[in-house]
This record gives sequence, structure tokens and C-alpha cells, in this order.
Amino acid sequence: MTSALPVNILSIQSWVSYGHVGNAAAVFPLQRLGFEVWSINTVQFSNHTGYGSWTGQVYAPETVAEIVDGIQARGALPGCGAVLSGYMGSEGTVAAVVAAVMRVRDANPAALYCCDPVMGDVGRGVFVREDLPERIAALAVPQADILTPNQFELELLTGRTVTTLQDALDAAHLLRGRMRPEGCRIVMVTSLIRQDAPPEQGGGGSIETLAVTADGAWLCRTGLIDLDPPRNGTGDAIAALFLGHFLRTGSVATALSLAMSALYALLERTHAAGTREIQLIAAQDDYARPPQMFGAEQVEG
Repeated sequence: MTSALPVNILSIQSWVSYGHVGNAAAVFPLQRLGFEVWSINTVQFSNHTGYGSWTGQVYAPETVAEIVDGIQARGALPGCGAVLSGYMGSEGTVAAVVAAVMRVRDANPAALYCCDPVMGDVGRGVFVREDLPERIAALAVPQADILTPNQFELELLTGRTVTTLQDALDAAHLLRGRMRPEGCRIVMVTSLIRQDAPPEQGGGGSIETLAVTADGAWLCRTGLIDLDPPRNGTGDAIAALFLGHFLRTGSVATALSLAMSALYALLERTHAAGTREIQLIAAQDDYARPPQMFGAEQVEG
């Protein structure tokens, strides 16, 4: 898979000038992994909205198609190996992203679509427009080869409550059944917290990420780094890291281990610096070679 896929990735997400969320969190790690990234920004804000105030503008969904037109005019679309999407602020943007995916696949049928279905989180609930979860489920999920929901989004997309590992596996397989049948249909569930997790040695707490495929499922557990408040952009970064490492290795287990280990290093640096924004640039050498590796344990298959 890795030798056959081109190294260009089309990333359609938001952009902030200050800090790191959306494309500002995803593009640089992918570049450090060796990929050319063609970014299409759906918004241009001064900073992420978690600060409570910001400046900038939201781009019309038609902008996505216009930029794809320009890339296509360069004859470049056959060289696109994957499309990555994150936060989509309107139904029109969801449709525009899916249309871009279809145009890439017309040029290169082997291209993958990795969709991070940004909709909400535990403690915050749904933080997008109320119609968006339904539209993402109806339009984006059926075209996705890789989905990277957090636990809250997994429950929202499937209508299932996840409290155990088996709950998570069942919900992930249900979601896989709604994805593109011709694709690899990988669901990576981030920020998994379950009642049947093993007791933690040392009392520091842990957090897990689960990757589920047709051939098996793997669980990666790392220590829990106390970032209060939680840092924006970590979900965007892990989706990009997983996609990048999967394209490089062709192995879900290896990609999960490398992505989670790299994210842990990024969060360690952020915690040590005590900054409101993730230390994306300081951690650049850790994306391909994390200083501490966390293995992926096979839990199914």
C-alpha cells in the first residue's frame, strides 16, 4: 500500500494564525513525516474559538471547489494519495468536502479519505450546529476510509453508550458498517475511558485509543497528562499523525503506536512549557521518532 500511494495529502480544515488547531495543527506534523500537504482553509481566524473572542472570516463552501479547480488545472490531482478533513462548520462545507473527495478519487481511485468527525466531546456536549452531526453521518461517513471520532462522537454517531471495551468494539464495528465498502474502513476512537480498564500502576491515570478494522482491533494506552484546561488541537494532530503513519507503514497497529507515542511527547512538552497552545513546533523531531514508545495491544482478531 505505501509504495503505491503518492505522498501528497489534501487537507481541508480551519486555519488560525495564532496557535495550532485545524490545518495549523495537522499540516506541519504531516510535513515533518515527509508528506507534501495541499491545505484548503475553510476559515481564517486569528485564534481558536476557545478563547471566547476572535477575528477573521468563514469562507463560503464554494471556495473549496474553486481551489480544487486550481489544483486540478495543474494536473496534480492524480498525485493526491489522501484527503483529510476536520471541523466542518456548515452543511454546505460538508457537501463541499465530500465533493472534493469524489474529485480526488476520480483522478486517483486509490486515494484514501480520513474524516475526523469533529462534533463534540465529553463535558462539552455537541459544540457544532445542531444539524451537522446528522449531515456528517449522512454525507461524510459513507465516503470515509478512516474515521477518527473521540468517544463522545462515537456514541453520537452510533447511538450507543460506551462504558466497556466491548461496547467500544461493538460501536466501532457498527460505524465501520456505514463507511465506504470499497475502503479499508478503519475506525480509530480517541480519548477512550472505560469502566473495565485495568487498574493503573502508580495512580497517575491513563487514556486509551482504539483502532478497529475488519482484521482485528488494537488498543494503545498512555499515561494521562494533566492539562487543565484541555488543549485545543490535539484531536486534529492525532488524526493527522495516524493518517501519516498509516500511509508510511500500511500497518494499523504500527500507525496507532507511533501516532499515540508522538502525541504523548507533544503533550509532555506542552505540559512542561505550561502554555495555552500545544507545543507543535517544539515537538517536531518527535513525530517520526517518538522518544518513548507505547505499544499497541491486539484486543480482537
